[in-house]
Amino acid sequence: MAIVVKSMATSGVEGFMVEVEASTIKGQQQGMAIIGLPDQAIKEAGERIQAAIESCGYDIPKDKVIISLAPGDKKKRGSHFDLGMIIALLYQTDQIAPKNLGDYAFIGELSLDGRIRPCTGVLSMITEARKCGVSSVIVPYGNKQEAESVSGINIYPVSNLSDTVKLLESGGLREPELKDKDTSGETDRTLSNITDEGATGTCMDFSDVKGQDELIEAIMLGAAGGHNILMIGEPGCGKTMIAQRIPTILPKMTEKESLEVTKIHSISGLLDAGEGLIKMRPFRAPHHNVSLNALIGGGSYAQPGEVSLSHNGVLFLDELAEFSRSTLDALRQPMEDKRVTISRVNGTNSYPANFMFVAAMNPCPCGYYPSKKCRCTDYEIIHYRGKISGPILERIDIQKSVAHVDYFDLDSQKSSFTSAQLREKVEKARKIQQERFKDDDQVNCNAQMTTTMIQKYCKLNEECTGILKRASEKFGYSARVIHKLLRLARTSADLDGSENIRREDIVRVLVFFASPFCIKLQSKNVGCCNPFL
Repeated sequence: MAIVVKSMATSGVEGFMVEVEASTIKGQQQGMAIIGLPDQAIKEAGERIQAAIESCGYDIPKDKVIISLAPGDKKKRGSHFDLGMIIALLYQTDQIAPKNLGDYAFIGELSLDGRIRPCTGVLSMITEARKCGVSSVIVPYGNKQEAESVSGINIYPVSNLSDTVKLLESGGLREPELKDKDTSGETDRTLSNITDEGATGTCMDFSDVKGQDELIEAIMLGAAGGHNILMIGEPGCGKTMIAQRIPTILPKMTEKESLEVTKIHSISGLLDAGEGLIKMRPFRAPHHNVSLNALIGGGSYAQPGEVSLSHNGVLFLDELAEFSRSTLDALRQPMEDKRVTISRVNGTNSYPANFMFVAAMNPCPCGYYPSKKCRCTDYEIIHYRGKISGPILERIDIQKSVAHVDYFDLDSQKSSFTSAQLREKVEKARKIQQERFKDDDQVNCNAQMTTTMIQKYCKLNEECTGILKRASEKFGYSARVIHKLLRLARTSADLDGSENIRREDIVRVLVFFASPFCIKLQSKNVGCCNPFL
């Protein structure tokens, strides 16, 4: 009779149960066959298993061994099935006598001498194991912290095959690393033990920024509502410096958000051995030569890209106009739907991509328009700006021109803001939004409001409606742009604790949305499109 052992696998960021079945066929030539649509890493497990069996003092079966990974019609990949397969094989050949084997699921890669190496995707697998009713999971010791992030299931970290066998034969008498506990209703609690420095993993602070008070106010507005931001200015004016400090003012992640981020990084193999929940909001800044697959996701097994790795954090694209147009246009769907679906021959995976998009670029090829230092022709400027398509620009809520700063003037200035001060304001505005959207799990900030929500929460009086209508008629704003402006105005009101959108909120967001792309060229008299300036 075949022996059945539980293991887990991943598809996208979700896990699924796999039953490892081991059987021997007497009278046939010695060997090992692994079936169930395995990838190359699983096929090579046979050699690792035989070497580990001999190294640990057990006997290699003399008969033909068949190991099946069920369900057999679902593709499986990874080396984490090794531990489950060797336990099933040793039990099938009566070399070990485990107790309550059905209570356990096994995750771990074998080394040739019987040690158990850490694996990727453990968090997703253990989360699914708990849903499937598995009471205990045996994991590599290197995945101990990651595994302990999941409550309500017993975790037994092991470092080698011998420890695993002793644990099983003792019936799990060893104290588990994590005892069962009820965590209902706790998935949205804030990870309050994160310090300001720990929230970003750096000592960056907005107190380092001088001379850009207006831009920092726009950044605060964007952070308070989760709005996308584009900064345009000449080289050295502080665009990148400010973007790198945005995570320091974002609200601390809830446990649910932290679990989502950790799952994605674990699946991608970016979670260091021994690391538990990721408590810092991601900040991803890919180079402008990044490929489409690296940005959106792809590869043979539809792995997550930068848009998913920045989930619940910031995706920063510096030198935006240097990215290929096809790569930038691929951002349209993730920016709108907050999710990306990747289809490949080996499968289709869907990943969350709810990020705050922040971009920076120069106003022209040389970077100094409209100052006298600029030597670019109108055609060169138009061609340079034309690399950014209109649909992408419409999805960027705040488009701010960054003023030049003089180094010698900065010495006499003091910073007007610190990250702690800005974060306090942002968190107050976010609390208002969380209370507003408490009945909708898919929306947690103003930038995610649907059309129905905009009609409900962004009502305008006659004066505000008139101002917005005149601006729309003059500059041809689309319905999407009007919705963006209303979301921004709602956030502006939340920052001041106002229940209704006011005239100053509409005027403020029109200033922030007055794209530097609308500034007329030198030969056409420099001017701004904003009717309120």
